[in-house]
Amino acid sequence: MDNVRDVAKQTLALVLAGGRGSRLRMLTDSRAKPAVFFGGKFRIIDFALSNCVNSGITRIGVVTQYKSHSLLRHIQSGWSFLRNQFNEFIDLLPAQQRVDEEHWYQGTADAVYQNIDIIRNHFPKYIVILAGDHIYKMDYATMVMDHIHHGAPLTVACIPAPRDQATAFGVMKVDETGLITDFIEKPKDPPPMPGDPTRSLCSMGIYVFDAEYLYKVLQEDAENPDSHRDFGMDIIPALVREKKAYAHDFTKSCIRNRGNKDICYWRDVGTLDAYWEANMDIASVQPQLDVYDTSWPIWTYQVQMPPAKYVQDINGTSSIVRNSVCSAGCIISGSSICHSVLFSAARVHSNCFLTDAVVLPFCVVHRGCRLTKVILDRGVELPRNLIIGENPELDARRFYRTEGGVTLVTRNMIKKLRETEPELFKDFDNYRSNRSIEYV
Repeated sequence: MDNVRDVAKQTLALVLAGGRGSRLRMLTDSRAKPAVFFGGKFRIIDFALSNCVNSGITRIGVVTQYKSHSLLRHIQSGWSFLRNQFNEFIDLLPAQQRVDEEHWYQGTADAVYQNIDIIRNHFPKYIVILAGDHIYKMDYATMVMDHIHHGAPLTVACIPAPRDQATAFGVMKVDETGLITDFIEKPKDPPPMPGDPTRSLCSMGIYVFDAEYLYKVLQEDAENPDSHRDFGMDIIPALVREKKAYAHDFTKSCIRNRGNKDICYWRDVGTLDAYWEANMDIASVQPQLDVYDTSWPIWTYQVQMPPAKYVQDINGTSSIVRNSVCSAGCIISGSSICHSVLFSAARVHSNCFLTDAVVLPFCVVHRGCRLTKVILDRGVELPRNLIIGENPELDARRFYRTEGGVTLVTRNMIKKLRETEPELFKDFDNYRSNRSIEYV
């Protein structure tokens, strides 16, 4: 059998990064879900790309479609270290009607099919297909080795999930050998796992195909007028019926937390509540996701900025920061920050209180604000003495409030608030910042 290093060299990874992620609401109005900021300095797609590189898979295609400018610029800026002369690359594959001149990508399978000529030119033996919008650390080479061991043309990574959450995933049944015996895409009533009525076995959206077999099934799918052109709805169920698909247990390839080896971390941050909770985990004393593990680094692009700074206000009051992440370029002046995540170049002026807050890059929180359980989108600038997170009815009227009680604030919401409640912005232009900011 081939060793892991040889297998990685024979493998090409395709990261499907074209989705909007509509459940993230206004957070994806100007960017695709994989381009959304996460964890203080990263983008969501950095986790799938880092997994590829750390696994030794350095031939990568990124398939994009919805509002991809921010994503493409991030990859071009931060992922140019792969060396083409060593047959390492990240190819950007936006929707360009290469095969069908009448349609953009119609589904996940069609997105791969329309780039089949590019894929063939690299002569891979195995193809790993990944969703670019999940947070996890995984050794894909281990999964490819498992795929080779089973000897079937398809392997699907799987993980148990609560049944009430499984409606958003493909749910499968497997036998004692790992053969997938049934697969249902996003069922309304997910079937439970044997012996555990509270959980279902879910697809992680990670597939390994024998390359030649993938070309064959994609061609057949493209010729089927009744197909949805989707892996989960068409390709996977068809191969399951033919008994040609095996499940890969995520516990075999998960890169575990050094502090707690029992944790197998994987998150679909597809809702604002899930996104907020995953960021809060990063700020916790013992996070379930270890982004400080130097043996499996999460690579990204970051603007060169000075270190974070904490200063006293004009009255000599010191800043207090507890259980929080503050990225480069942040300046905190005489304020209290508790269990929060502040991204690059966030500014918090005097006498502010931030609790359970996710503050994206280049936000400015002016004097006297109180924020609780809040997400501030990139570039938001709050007027003095604004209170968010203490009055649910008022927050829901001014901004967007989730069922879980998280309040999302965007620049458009602040613009509208200035029109409806101008008294909040009295003398705002006299003290607001005048920095030039790129908002993507």
